[in-house]
Amino acid sequence: MAVIELTKDNFEAEVLKSEVPVLVDFFASWCGPCQMMGPIFDEVSADYEGKLKFGKVSTESDGELAQKYGIQSIPCFVLFKGGEETERVVGGSAKDVFKTKIDSLLGK
Repeated sequence: MAVIELTKDNFEAEVLKSEVPVLVDFFASWCGPCQMMGPIFDEVSADYEGKLKFGKVSTESDGELAQKYGIQSIPCFVLFKGGEETERVVGGSAKDVFKTKIDSLLGK
């Protein structure tokens, strides 16, 4: 499944009303660690198809979403289950470390 570009217009439908957990990447184009994590986020999304949805929110174009969820540092990965934030990971990491963090968030 492809990573979904999230905006204030589709956030409720794609994240808050999702049947499966959603991992949301809050990022900005000028952020070096965000640029590093972008390809990793995209690659890892294929490994969790059917178990976890992946979406991205630009803090530049949808700053009100970042503000609503109290995003203070980016990249920030927020896990939503049943329409509620359940966990959060801030900062970049290597692909294998990132997958371990996702598995931990999902309770594997």
